[in-house]
Amino acid sequence: MSDSENAVSKAWGAERVAMVCERCDWTFLAPANRASQACPHCYQMKLSALENANPSTLLTNPDDIEPELALPFQLAPADLNSALQNFARGIPYAPEDLNPRLLHSRLESLWLPMWLVDAEVQAAWQAEVGFNYEVVSHQEKYEQNRGGWSTRQVNETRTRWEPRLGRLHRSYQNISAPALEAHSQLQTQLGSYDLGQSQPYQAEATHEAVVRLPDRSTQDAWPDTKPALQTAAAEECRQAAAADYLRHFSWQAEFNQQNWSLLLLPVYSAYYFDDEQKPQPVFINGQNGKVFGMRRASPKRAQRQTITLLIIAAVLFLLSLAAAAASIFLPPILALGILGIVAAMLVGLSAIIPIATVWWFNRKQKETNG
Repeated sequence: MSDSENAVSKAWGAERVAMVCERCDWTFLAPANRASQACPHCYQMKLSALENANPSTLLTNPDDIEPELALPFQLAPADLNSALQNFARGIPYAPEDLNPRLLHSRLESLWLPMWLVDAEVQAAWQAEVGFNYEVVSHQEKYEQNRGGWSTRQVNETRTRWEPRLGRLHRSYQNISAPALEAHSQLQTQLGSYDLGQSQPYQAEATHEAVVRLPDRSTQDAWPDTKPALQTAAAEECRQAAAADYLRHFSWQAEFNQQNWSLLLLPVYSAYYFDDEQKPQPVFINGQNGKVFGMRRASPKRAQRQTITLLIIAAVLFLLSLAAAAASIFLPPILALGILGIVAAMLVGLSAIIPIATVWWFNRKQKETNG
């Protein structure tokens, strides 16, 4: 094992290998003993080793790969089961493979990355700071029922704005920024995370899990951290001025001693097979339980239902014809034959409903999930 690979294993607390899915192009750090597993993102191919690459060479700086914080999986078993049941519920003619029990048996833990940066900031700043103060006034009011004029004291809160400027020299810790190009899309699909629940990284947390590697460099992510740094600096300037409010904050800042690490976000992944035996991935936010995946109805099950209805309609039609023919000898059954023919026609027309329902449902799901 090379020195670089040793550094990665030391940072993560276990030996890990860099893997890629050649179907969806997601790259991962996988435990060495699980390197041949199916891709936990698309489930259509097994992960393969990146040729002539080790984890530390995938990013600009070998130190960038180090995890610092992890947001723990927080779903109780009952909540996880409920999330899977809600996902599978309400699908007309659902594929036989789509049921909560099978989804639960296929659950895998997956971690998504976010960048964290520590930075030293030196800046000249200026802003307007606001101070609340009380204004006391009196209002006169004539009330005939009370015998004339009365006076009422009114307390009003107003804000006094004053200009301020100064210099700032501070260090800020763990400012977050997206580490994936698809971060916004994933956030829309899975919901946001409460990053305040993050805990120091423990190797046991990712011992058997696969970690998605960043596909944005720290250079690309750096501009996303500047608004958060400016917000933090503005709040400190407000506190330093002992002000109630601050507005029109601007600064000329220099940033030094940047130190990058990773924050890991928890996701469960699973899959079910559709009619074509193609795996359909399902993802669950490991903190809030939001589920995302393509909910597909089964055209094959709908077709079987349609064929069954057509057979019933045909049999009913033939029996009704026979009854109508027999009415020559037994006239009272003519009405029964006519009713049977009408019923056969209605059943035959209803045979289109299963196929139409599945087509409409899958179309709406495709529009919703893009």
